[in-house]
Amino acid sequence: MSNATSNTETVHRVSFLDKDSLSIPILKILQADGTTFENAVLPVIDQDLAAKIYDTCVFTRVLDERMLAAQRQGRISFYMTCTGEEAAVVGSVAALDQDDVILAQYREHAAIRYRGFTTEQFMNQMFSNEKDLGKGRQMPIHYGCEALNYQTISSPLATQIPQATGVGYSLKMQGKRNVAICYFGEGAASEGDFHAGLNMAAVLNSPTIFFCRNNGYAISTPTNEQFAGNGIASRGVGYGMHTIRVDGNDMLAVMAATQQARAYALEHNKPVLIEAMTYRLGAHSSSDDPSGYRSKDEEAKWQQHDPVKRFKLWLINKGWLAENDDAALYEKYREEVLAAVKVAEKLPAPKIDEIIEDVFDEPTPRLKQQLTELKQHIKKYPDSYPRSAGRD
Repeated sequence: MSNATSNTETVHRVSFLDKDSLSIPILKILQADGTTFENAVLPVIDQDLAAKIYDTCVFTRVLDERMLAAQRQGRISFYMTCTGEEAAVVGSVAALDQDDVILAQYREHAAIRYRGFTTEQFMNQMFSNEKDLGKGRQMPIHYGCEALNYQTISSPLATQIPQATGVGYSLKMQGKRNVAICYFGEGAASEGDFHAGLNMAAVLNSPTIFFCRNNGYAISTPTNEQFAGNGIASRGVGYGMHTIRVDGNDMLAVMAATQQARAYALEHNKPVLIEAMTYRLGAHSSSDDPSGYRSKDEEAKWQQHDPVKRFKLWLINKGWLAENDDAALYEKYREEVLAAVKVAEKLPAPKIDEIIEDVFDEPTPRLKQQLTELKQHIKKYPDSYPRSAGRD
């Protein structure tokens, strides 16, 4: 008998199910005032870990503030913020092992920061200079770092989801005690790769955590125009995997869910789906104007659920942070980011020959021909390109 019918009640009258037939609770641990709910079970966290989490949140807020301003000044071409979703990103990455593999979408720069990505590395990537780990091949915010087990971001939505299934499966085949974690938004869950990736993971028993940041909008499209079902969590149940829905603005709830999801994935070599209910406080990107599709009242309402503020209040209640202790930290990172910007924007671009490296063991004749044509084009129109663009 198949899995679909092995535990099925028999009825003798037509009886349909609908989205309300599946009741999905939402895990909450932290209240808005920084206190915990009665009988809440906290994640494993100590003062040092809490300090690292908060430090990452502060840096991310400052980075978003400074680099969005840099984009408006024309210093970089594009930017996306994490503002409002820090608990979903930092709370989950803090629950992982350093050797767990991260496959991000495009709003998880707090995760690579938590892993140890330096301010200079952020700037080198965004300015596509000669020290950029990606050799200037990606637009800003498409980070990647092999040393930190953070796979390079791709712009197309959901391509990382089936890849994450493969990464988790590979870790299992190698006998490693690690998982893959895949971040995506609820809009990406409308792509075919989402369904293919989750089904493969469930059938092949891949130890992968699929982490959905349900922030309410796929750019300008609200969730009620994206799907009619019970969010994204119901799909995990449909694919036969362990699933949980959490308050994505609750740092402790996200940590607890991810810690237990990781333990389950490793013990059973199976995937888990986490749906974090959160909100994008900023624009979708520097190219977006959210005033065209949502109200100021709506944004103000969600400001009351600021995840960084809520976690700070918890730290204060624990006696691990004083009210104004973070003022110096904010100022330190503002100065650090600004100084790094001034250095990174003056560094030359990568050597043009590097554009065809790292693809094949030896560049193909066609790639070599394209490189020659590119150099000729730059030489023909020198005023249209930076002086360093065609350097040998």
